Amino acid sequence: MDDRLQSAARRTESTTTFRALARGGYVATGIVHGLIGVLAIALVVRQGRAEADQVGALTSIAEAPFGLAGLWAVALLLFALGIFHIVDGFALSRSSRKQRWGRRLAEWGQGIAFCVMGGIATAIAVGARPDPDRTTRDASRGLLTLPGGTVLLVLVGLGVAGVGIAWIWMGVSRSFRKQMELPSGRAGHAIAALGAVGFVSKGGALLVVAVLLAAAGVRGDSSSAGALDSAITSLYDLPGGPVWIVLIGAGFLAYGVFCFFRARFAKL
Repeated sequence: MDDRLQSAARRTESTTTFRALARGGYVATGIVHGLIGVLAIALVVRQGRAEADQVGALTSIAEAPFGLAGLWAVALLLFALGIFHIVDGFALSRSSRKQRWGRRLAEWGQGIAFCVMGGIATAIAVGARPDPDRTTRDASRGLLTLPGGTVLLVLVGLGVAGVGIAWIWMGVSRSFRKQMELPSGRAGHAIAALGAVGFVSKGGALLVVAVLLAAAGVRGDSSSAGALDSAITSLYDLPGGPVWIVLIGAGFLAYGVFCFFRARFAKL
């Protein structure tokens, strides 16, 4: 990679304001995930419909007093964190080329994910109403019309399952601690425990999404595909389903709280 581009990226990411905004992005992420957890639990408590996904969480922010201003702030901070990860990918310098590019791809992937979340927040702020479940079903329907579409959709499901397993592994191994400077003693252990629960819960939710996608591919019916909200809702009528939904909701809450600590202790 061009040395000048790498140097420019390093100068940019070392800016105090940029780092502060990126840390604020973790706070915004925590708010969104915490609200997803609350909405998931509300689905069981109210025994009714609750949109337990990013759109539902961001819409809840917009509907609160002064919520529109808060939503714009969340969007700005999410974009800042996303851009920080992308810039950090360019700034990385490792001795091993393979390690360097592996880390870059991971940083760029995280950056894109945060920017997408920021884009969703922006869309809601200007009055749009994104529907991740419908988008997923439409994309699945499009895949099924292609030659070998059934196999492609199953492979997509397997890919999402791989991401879910990676999240679970990060929680179980607590590998996220390498990216943080946690305090010693009980405080550090408590923060790590919150992160472990959150990572495992989010990974579990992604596995349910993967099952929905793979099932849609096997059946050749896109109507059974869905995103996070459909995944959580699909558990409701299963034996012990409400308990699992509450556990997932509590896990998202734990991850949300963890993100607040991550804002403070992340290595940027």
